[in-house]
Amino acid sequence: MAEADNMTQSPVLDALINRASMPPRLFSDKGPPRKDIEKMLEAAMSAPDHGAVRPWRFHIIEGDARHKLGELFAEVLLDNDPFAPTAAIEKAKGRPLRAPVIVTVCAKVDPSRAPKIPVMEQVVTAAAAMEHVVIAAQAMGYGAIILTGPNAQAGKVRSAFGLNRDDELLGFVYIGCADEPAPPKERPDARDFTSDWTG
Repeated sequence: MAEADNMTQSPVLDALINRASMPPRLFSDKGPPRKDIEKMLEAAMSAPDHGAVRPWRFHIIEGDARHKLGELFAEVLLDNDPFAPTAAIEKAKGRPLRAPVIVTVCAKVDPSRAPKIPVMEQVVTAAAAMEHVVIAAQAMGYGAIILTGPNAQAGKVRSAFGLNRDDELLGFVYIGCADEPAPPKERPDARDFTSDWTG
């Protein structure tokens, strides 16, 4: 029974159960030092990876590079709406400035490994690595949130991160410090989504 009690008090289990996205409005200007970012990425390396394809690719964006990403977002907006109002353009430019650090996570897919290792499985592997980054950031005392939106699918953005047709841009992980914890979120009961399969 003592072993079971220890499991319920596991810091890892607590981090998983209590994971919460940090709203960008709560980030301060202070971000994690590079050594802490590297530790988060080290945690990503333990994601399940059938066949050791290692499809994950991480792009760290901080400092002035965030402004360049914002300019790219504005270009995408104008490509889709050449008459976009100035306020919308400025909002697009400002999106990457909402956190001091962004880690863009991509799945660099190897179609030649299919069907033994399907493309979907490779994408899931990279997504698991992305979640490890988020959990590690929170465990280290930082806030984090995964953001996507139209920019994650825009050809111009995908090209800027060196992606091919089969690759995926999974999300932009915004990371930073916050003066208050992420707001609690009501979780569904896992039993509502679970059944015993008996064949």
